[in-house]
Amino acid sequence: MSAVLRDQVLADLRERISSIEGEGAKKSGCLPFGVTEIDDILPGGGLAHGALHEFAGGGSGTVDGAAAALFAAGIAARTKGPIVWCLTRPDLFFPALAQAGLHPKRVVFVESDKEEDVAANMEEALSFGGCGAVVGEMVRLPMVVSRRLQLVAERTGTIALAVRRWRRQTEASDFGQPTASTTRWRVSVLSSEELPVPGVGRPRWLLELMRSRAGECAEFYVGACDGQGRINISSRSADRPGQAGRSRHSG
Repeated sequence: MSAVLRDQVLADLRERISSIEGEGAKKSGCLPFGVTEIDDILPGGGLAHGALHEFAGGGSGTVDGAAAALFAAGIAARTKGPIVWCLTRPDLFFPALAQAGLHPKRVVFVESDKEEDVAANMEEALSFGGCGAVVGEMVRLPMVVSRRLQLVAERTGTIALAVRRWRRQTEASDFGQPTASTTRWRVSVLSSEELPVPGVGRPRWLLELMRSRAGECAEFYVGACDGQGRINISSRSADRPGQAGRSRHSG
C-alpha cells in the first residue's frame, strides 16, 4: 500500500470514528424522570442514554405487562426524534400510548414473525443513530443478545428499551436470568388514586428498580404516565405513604 493511499484510508477511518463519537455525544448523559426520589438514586440522575433498559410486568398477567409497556412508552415519549417499536404481536392500543404521552404518529412499528427478528430489528434501528428510542417486545433476552444491544446503543447514544411480555406464566421465570441491561424495572398495577369526588382516579403503579449498574435497588409508588409521559410519586397510597424504599430484590 502506497503512503498516499495509506494516508487516505487513515483519514477516512478517523472521519468515521469522529462521526460515531459525535453521534453518541449528541445524546450523552441521562434522561431524568423529573422525580427527585427516583433521579437521586440513579447514577447520573436519570436513565442513561446509549444504554439498554429492561422492563417487565410484576406478574405474568396481561394487565401488568401492559403497564410495563406504557411505562416504556412514557420514557420514549420524553425523548427527541422518531421512535422505532419492534414487536411480534400487533396488540398495542394506540389511545393508551397517546395517554402515556407517545403519539402513534411518532412511532415506526416493525412487526416480525419470530422473536429473534425483534432483536435484529432493534439492533438495526439502534445502529441508525437518529432515533429518540428503540423499543423491542420480547419474552426472552439472552445475555448475548442483550450485550449486542447494549454495545450498539453505546455506540450511537440511543436509548434501547426492552419490554418483556409473557404469553404464559412459565415464561415469566426467564426475567430472573442475568442480562447486560443497565437498569431493570418491574411494574405492577395498584388501585387507582382516590378522588375527593366520585370518579376514576389516576392509575398507580408499584415501580421496582431491580437492577441499576453502579447504583442501588429501590421501589416507588407512583402515578402512571400522564399525557407528557411523566410519572409522579403517589400522594395517596394504601400500601405505603408515597415514599421510596429499598427493594426487597437485588438486581
